[in-house]
Amino acid sequence: MNLMEAILNSNGSPVAQLAQKFGMGQSDVTKVIANFLPALTNGVKKNVSQKGGLENLLGALGRGSHERYLDEPEAISRNEAVSDGNGILGHLFGSKDVSRQLAKRTSKSTGFDFGILKKMLPLVAGIAMGALNKQGKKSDAFPAPAEAKKKSGLGSLLGLLDADGDGSPIDDILGLAGKLFS
Repeated sequence: MNLMEAILNSNGSPVAQLAQKFGMGQSDVTKVIANFLPALTNGVKKNVSQKGGLENLLGALGRGSHERYLDEPEAISRNEAVSDGNGILGHLFGSKDVSRQLAKRTSKSTGFDFGILKKMLPLVAGIAMGALNKQGKKSDAFPAPAEAKKKSGLGSLLGLLDADGDGSPIDDILGLAGKLFS
């Protein structure tokens, strides 16, 4: 199961909560999330591929309580959800400019208001991390810290990060690179 499926199949309804919060239809929110996820997953992949990256991800997932956005979608409406999501985006992208570019690109491709998408992006980041954590636990993709040093969970983790569900995260990386340089 990829992250989009994990979000859509969660016990709660983060999509419905986002739709209500931003005055959009659930299918519109689903389209926005689908546009955001490849960049978010590529940010995770980039961080995981760096020295100590998998350990850092496992530590962040262990410390955070991002799963609450899936189990208790009303948590998305709390102020800390925005700061939590902005922290995730800062870690994944390193710059607010990258987040803004993602929101602009998504606005162009979907026709939705840039201002709304800019506000929605941190919340989607929190939801995505919650789905990643939840799916990682279910599939045993996240090894214990000692095992993380051997990167034994990297293959399973990359499978979870396959944003388009085609079985390969490589095309997601190439697609993002093409969008950034076009």
